[in-house]
Amino acid sequence: MYKRKYRLAAAAFLLLLVMVLSACGASNDAQKAEGSENAAAVTEKESASANEGADKAKTEAEPAAKEEASDGEMRTYASVKGDIKIPAHPQRIVTDYYAGELLTVGANVVGAEPSVKDNPFFEGLLNDTEDVGYPTNLEKAITLKPDLIVVMYDDQYDALSKIAPTVYIPYGTASTVEDNVKLFGDLTGRAAEADAFLADFEKIAEEGRAKLAGVVDENATFGLYEITDKGELWTFGENSGRAGQAIYNALQLKMPEKIKTDVADKDGFLQLSMEVLPDYAADYMFVTSYDPEKKGDKLKELQNSAVWKNLPAVKANRVFVNDFDKFYRYDPISIKGQVTEIVDMLTKNAEESK
Repeated sequence: MYKRKYRLAAAAFLLLLVMVLSACGASNDAQKAEGSENAAAVTEKESASANEGADKAKTEAEPAAKEEASDGEMRTYASVKGDIKIPAHPQRIVTDYYAGELLTVGANVVGAEPSVKDNPFFEGLLNDTEDVGYPTNLEKAITLKPDLIVVMYDDQYDALSKIAPTVYIPYGTASTVEDNVKLFGDLTGRAAEADAFLADFEKIAEEGRAKLAGVVDENATFGLYEITDKGELWTFGENSGRAGQAIYNALQLKMPEKIKTDVADKDGFLQLSMEVLPDYAADYMFVTSYDPEKKGDKLKELQNSAVWKNLPAVKANRVFVNDFDKFYRYDPISIKGQVTEIVDMLTKNAEESK
């Protein structure tokens, strides 16, 4: 949700970057519109400059890039941009927001956007992965000599395609762990690694369900909520991070009917007013706080409100405030970690309630 919300700002920043790379004096006429889903307009001259700059840099780096390339075998991959030739077994991958999915199948991610290193579940997995920024710094990407680039957003698709074969996979292409892992296993030629991850994931999920049997009421409901730094309150379905896949799919815990009807079956998330919050409350409530500056004031305001204090889950001590950097994530590695943490939370809570 927040990535899409700030794509416009990212696109505007890209225009400034392109002007520096191409030594172009063209002006940026794109105007920011807070919360808009429309991409900033890119002039024909600026687009040409981006491609020209990428062409030039690629030519200069080509001899070294060939030395680092994959085994040379290529295949045709059917992407939303059409059929493209990609390495059958890519060895050096640059991505914007798909580092977690690529790491899931053991692919070598040499460059990714910066926030990926804030994910506690990736500890030790990104030691050799460099920050390429977002929008992706074209010069930095070239120095990493990728043989494949994978992007969630296509703002820079043409320019990046000049550097290496680039696959655009729109946000939400795969909505389950299984589909996600198989997609990236196929993309990278690592189907065996994908199967191994899925087998391990299902084992952990089964063990988690077994541990919770008898610990929580089988009819109990579980809800996901988030307070932002602007005081906005949201609730989520199963496919918007916040441990939705872990809770509803892997552990097969129940979603409140109101959330299922108004959220999960529609956009996947819904902004709530405090007045209607009780209608969307659950027996167990998992809360994250989007608070980049770590002020904590909006969370405290929520917790001190009369509406919040009167919720059944609050009175029963069944509210869990979770680390945003852990529970916002929705890649398979993070979801697997969330399964374990959710099980630990619920079993500990049950023991403390005895």
